[in-house]
Amino acid sequence: MGIEIGPLYVRRSCFIQQAPERVWQEFVSFEKVTAWLGRGHRLEVYEPGLGGAVRFSVEIEGKRRFFGGSIVVFDAARELTYSNDWEVDGWPVPTLITLRLTPLYAGCLVELFHHGFERLGAEAGAELEGYGAGWSVQHLTALRSIVEA
Repeated sequence: MGIEIGPLYVRRSCFIQQAPERVWQEFVSFEKVTAWLGRGHRLEVYEPGLGGAVRFSVEIEGKRRFFGGSIVVFDAARELTYSNDWEVDGWPVPTLITLRLTPLYAGCLVELFHHGFERLGAEAGAELEGYGAGWSVQHLTALRSIVEA
């Protein structure tokens, strides 16, 4: 299923008591994705579909910074993966963000992976540690509250 997750990754997950097909309905438009993924940063662009774009902004030290990339996997009710890099002063190669839906019991396991850090060479460990400390489950719990309402 989908893209391979390398050895250096951050993983957050939650269980949603709905089928993956229902959960995926929250991935189909900018408005729907903004409701749960646009927390702590602002979703600027979401073009669902293979080759589409995902772009966010966040304020850091009083300046708006942009990050995101192209959708490389868009497999309905299974996986969304997009490349992720800062638009200014980015990495040598982008990392990846994967949202994976797996049927489980009568519901769905939703996993968020920020991965591909091994591609960053000597900076991989420090970047993984920093992002590991930064990711929470707020996006996934927001998705769950929408889907289970």
